[in-house]
Amino acid sequence: MRKVLLAAVSAAALVAAVAAYSQSNRAPQANTSETYRQLNLFGEVFERVRADYVKEITDEQMVESAINGMLTALDPHSSYMSAKTFRDMQVQTRGEFGGLGIEVTMENGLVKVVSPIDDTPAYRAGVKPGDLISHLDGEPVLGLTLNEAVEKMRGQVNTAIKLTIRRGNAEPFDLTVTREMIRIQSVRNRVEGNIGYIRITTFNEQTDAGLKRAVDSIKGQLGEKLQGYVLDMRNNPGGLLDQAVAVSDAFLDKGEIVSTRGRRNDDATRFNAKPGDLAGGLPMVVLINGGSASASEIVAGALQDHRRAVILGTKSFGKGSVQTIIPLQGHGAMRLTTAHYFTPSGRSIQQDGIEPDIVVTEARIQAVDQGQRRRESDLRGSLANPNQRPPAAPSTPPSDQPATPPAAEEGQQPPRPGEDYQLVRALDLLRGISLFQSRAAN
Repeated sequence: MRKVLLAAVSAAALVAAVAAYSQSNRAPQANTSETYRQLNLFGEVFERVRADYVKEITDEQMVESAINGMLTALDPHSSYMSAKTFRDMQVQTRGEFGGLGIEVTMENGLVKVVSPIDDTPAYRAGVKPGDLISHLDGEPVLGLTLNEAVEKMRGQVNTAIKLTIRRGNAEPFDLTVTREMIRIQSVRNRVEGNIGYIRITTFNEQTDAGLKRAVDSIKGQLGEKLQGYVLDMRNNPGGLLDQAVAVSDAFLDKGEIVSTRGRRNDDATRFNAKPGDLAGGLPMVVLINGGSASASEIVAGALQDHRRAVILGTKSFGKGSVQTIIPLQGHGAMRLTTAHYFTPSGRSIQQDGIEPDIVVTEARIQAVDQGQRRRESDLRGSLANPNQRPPAAPSTPPSDQPATPPAAEEGQQPPRPGEDYQLVRALDLLRGISLFQSRAAN
């Protein structure tokens, strides 16, 4: 009798919550009696597991697992987040947190510093790449997971933590570092010749501002010599929809960026570009691959449909759905798929991905040793240049053997081995476009 009562009470409470939520969303429950029957089944299973499972499990574990099972059964992107997971997700999307400012990994059970971030507490305290952190506030790191160690290093701004560091063969030493507000750098940039290279690794709350700083930095370095931009979104898993819209808008003067369509007709939303092109109309190449998903596909699709950029690389991941984070009061939150998104031309890229305009697969660049080759100027009796240029001195002894035609013009050396082949192709394409445009203008 106790089990039935618990099941009935659970069912009543759950149905009331579902009914209230459905009413607020204009979707009334179709069959209340059937809902009660199914929830009674849930209550019966819940009580059976609680009473007879081989080891004791808390009610919280069972409920969270049941909720997560319900959501993950819907699609791969819907899920339940515990309170801690929800907090971690908020840190990632905000792109800022109280911490030390180091990129870390795990090596032999210790925290290894990959790199301190410029102008952060760790950088100013003298933390170096390759340092091993063995203790945090005197407690050994050994036995902690990387996430647990990172959690200990993060904390309230203006609080201090003592790091015990092993550096090479020197004796371990302690550094006391005071936490500050750290901003995750989702946008990086550099110049490649006369071309600006911008890499976006994720779409968090800092991405739009980071993009503007990157473009300003490139313009400041190159000025009028700037020929175009490479926007690298390879292996970018996505992030916030509003940031994808902002990045697309930065390079578009007008027109639709993306539209979302949910379960009901009145759920459709369109995002349009505002006047102003951050790149000033200069040519662009966008790099994508199979790791480019969601928000990065929105940007690539918008720039491709408006013919604002050439998309180069390999087909993207194909995640064309929108997830809404719904906080659950007193608990964590649920991530629920609520809409599909469509590119300006009306394409849904769900499962299909973005097809690049120019397919360039990842490859290793290796220089080919062509040996010492003869040139026209090396041949005996070769005619002088009609522009009266002094003849070049022979680089090899004259020979009566037929000359081998050159494979490439002088100075066009192949890229160094190990270079990024897709990026090399993107840079060459931009240089070609710039050369063509300058000749056409003359």
